[in-house]
Amino acid sequence: MSKNPVSSTDRTEQRLLILAGAFMAVFSLALSLSNAARLRTWQVDYRWVHWLGFAVWLIVAWLLHQQLARHLPDRDPFLFPITALLSGWGLLTIWRLSDGLGLRQSAWLLLIGIAFMLAIRFDRTGENGRILEYLRRFKYVWLTSGLLLTAATLFLGTNPMGGGPRLWLGCCGLYFQPSEPLKLLLIIYLAAYLADRQVTQASSTRLLPLLTPTLLMTGLALLLLVFQRDLGTAALFMVLYAVVVYTGTGKKRVLLASLVILLLAAAAGYALFDVVSLRVDAWINPWLDPAGRSYQIVQSLLAVANGGLFGRGVGMGSPALVPIAQSDFIFSAVSEEIGLVGALGVLVLLALLVSRGMRLGLKSGDLFHRLPAIGLAAHLVGQSILIIAGNLRVLPLTGVTLPFVSYGGSSLFVSYFELLCLLLISNRQEELIEFQPTVLKAQTNLNLLISAGLLAGLAVTALAAGWWSLVRGPDVLTRTDNARRTIADRYVKRGSILDNHGQILAESLGQPGDYTRQYNYPALSPLLGYTDPVYGQAGVEASQDNYLRGLQGYPALTTWWEHLLYGQPPPGLDISLSLDMDLQAKADDLLKGHKGALVLLNARTGEILSMASSPSFDANQLSSSWNELLNDHNAPLYDRAAMGLYPTGNSLAPFLLAATGMDPSSNYPGTVGTECALVPVGNAWGDLVAAGCDSSLKKLVASMSNQEMLDLLDKLGLFTAPAFQVETLSSSMPANITDTITYLSGQSSIKNPEPALLASPLQMALAAATLSNHGERPAPRLVMAVDTPLSGWITLPLTSQAVQALSEISVNRTVGGAVSEDLPIWQLVTSIKNTPSASTSTDQGSLGSSWYLGGTSLEWSGAPLALAVVIEENNPQLARQIGHSLLQTAISP
Repeated sequence: MSKNPVSSTDRTEQRLLILAGAFMAVFSLALSLSNAARLRTWQVDYRWVHWLGFAVWLIVAWLLHQQLARHLPDRDPFLFPITALLSGWGLLTIWRLSDGLGLRQSAWLLLIGIAFMLAIRFDRTGENGRILEYLRRFKYVWLTSGLLLTAATLFLGTNPMGGGPRLWLGCCGLYFQPSEPLKLLLIIYLAAYLADRQVTQASSTRLLPLLTPTLLMTGLALLLLVFQRDLGTAALFMVLYAVVVYTGTGKKRVLLASLVILLLAAAAGYALFDVVSLRVDAWINPWLDPAGRSYQIVQSLLAVANGGLFGRGVGMGSPALVPIAQSDFIFSAVSEEIGLVGALGVLVLLALLVSRGMRLGLKSGDLFHRLPAIGLAAHLVGQSILIIAGNLRVLPLTGVTLPFVSYGGSSLFVSYFELLCLLLISNRQEELIEFQPTVLKAQTNLNLLISAGLLAGLAVTALAAGWWSLVRGPDVLTRTDNARRTIADRYVKRGSILDNHGQILAESLGQPGDYTRQYNYPALSPLLGYTDPVYGQAGVEASQDNYLRGLQGYPALTTWWEHLLYGQPPPGLDISLSLDMDLQAKADDLLKGHKGALVLLNARTGEILSMASSPSFDANQLSSSWNELLNDHNAPLYDRAAMGLYPTGNSLAPFLLAATGMDPSSNYPGTVGTECALVPVGNAWGDLVAAGCDSSLKKLVASMSNQEMLDLLDKLGLFTAPAFQVETLSSSMPANITDTITYLSGQSSIKNPEPALLASPLQMALAAATLSNHGERPAPRLVMAVDTPLSGWITLPLTSQAVQALSEISVNRTVGGAVSEDLPIWQLVTSIKNTPSASTSTDQGSLGSSWYLGGTSLEWSGAPLALAVVIEENNPQLARQIGHSLLQTAISP
């Protein structure tokens, strides 16, 4: 006895299911190995329990294929493989998110598969099939039953998650959402109603009397959904009504009227329901409240952005950070772990589902078969577009599920029942020759219009997925509220930060999965900053994040390969700073107990040798001291060296002296006065400038025009924030100065509200470098090199260029007149009285501030040095002591 030959339909369906099964097997294997890949070791606990879900899917898919081949030989061979792949993909994604939910979804799939097979057998017991006929004959019974069950949720409804709308009926751990089958029942009711009246595109029946019963039943359903506040389903109801009625009647005014009603309903919902207004506001500007009302959509966009083109890898992303990822945001979960490729894969499957469903509608000669085919395809794909567009911020969020993919027995049951209806319809297609040519043309145009609308919706979501994953993704991922970067830091070792002698200043300790950041010299925290899962990033940690995180410095192929294998960047690269820790320790010790900052640098190369800010903080203790640090009036979090802006006062006098070309050894022409920071050792110009005497500044200012002075200050870099590896601040060039002395000295008052010139210690140190470097202001350098895997330590390029600010001859003459008696250095001290503390913006008027500028003289044979010290006290002696002591250490180690 020979076996029946395998038909082309069965063969096509079988091959497609084999491809789907291969995808599922690879997905399952990748999920099993995900822990090993993430921790980069084979010594891990492997995930195996999800293979139970794969086994259930495999059994159900094989049995259903056998039953379909036996009982529905003329079915569409593409429908079941498409939906089987979608449901299997969703099932394994749910297992990846939660073993418990995955087990429940597997149980639902098994029960639905059994029910599906029984339904096929039941349908074949009738001569022409029984299921579609029962649906048509008892259309009012089915729709009324659905309405009653939905109404029951108003009194007996519950929510399996505990909070939120009570849209489910259930008991003992089993729950059912009546609104899910209600959409199916509406389509069946409308199709049966219009088919029973033999409405065609050529019908002359008046539209309103014809549709009155359908309007009443649909209006009742919408009213129930509004009371439930299930507004996403209500909107979908209106769309489905328009599609089915338009398909059945061919009246374009149905679409226009439905569109107007939908817009009016949306406006009314926004005005009447808080849930609608909150979702619309979050849709319009999700970045306004990313931790509150917009949390879901922001996290969804971050997940899509994190996926990029190929995704983080199965089991390698952090999709659970998105609330309700297993249901409302399962598309975001797929996008994060399989990337844009996975997102487009889902959309392509939905596009195939549209084309096959519309093809059924075009080929069906029976109006009752044609209308459900188009309506069911429009429902499955239209609902998919609605929720995917919400995930991607194309539309406001709704509470609907992604058919076949999202978690939930109700949704999966309805989706498979709609699949059954489509398969039954495809098995009973009648030839198109029964249509009149004019009717056929009209029907074709209707199908093409609806298909084009659905495909356009899928195309828009595809473009949005590409926008967030490739175009906007890199910028979005840098947000401080992106917890995925913090999670990645626990698994990928971050690069270390070293000083110029190789001493480790910051490093990551631990093993993959529990790396923590350790700062070995806490006093440098204002400069090094921090990288913290709660408080974000600052300082060098923030500016050099790409190197330290391994996103930059590797060959592109290496980065791509690591991302492909592990879903993560390669280990972070070490960076080297120009800091000398002996000088840094000395500087911190000198500033201890005082508010202020200092910058010591190589005047020729711009390399920062010491950069201290006091008071400081300990970046290792942020979690325990953050609130205290924020409320501390001394502002320890503030990097005074780079961002503190202080009045410059008489510290500008040596630059003006050099600019005018005056001989510093010549006698000062006039009375010195008493307004000096220190007692001058003589009556020469250089003596008065070094002692910070007001009279010398006034005389020098009088010898220059305002424009000449502004040009000089600009060349010194006092109007430009230095291009540096940490955040810097600067004053801007004023449009006009009415009182030059007040502007330079910072002695503004209510009677004389002239703005003051403010400068940071970093700016003043670079300006001081011109006096030690023959008039040239160097480009500042802090991060010197990065340790690359191929070439070892590579020197990083300068971020700016040196500027010749002053004449070499005049600078050398000026420095020669301010040389210290005991060291080969020049130095000056100034004090500014009754001025606020510019670094903390608090009223410290009684304290004032004091500057010390110094550097090596022309006689010094070593590397030229420049130093700027500021303390928030009117204590020039202390400023001189700090600066002199640090320079002495620097030239006599």
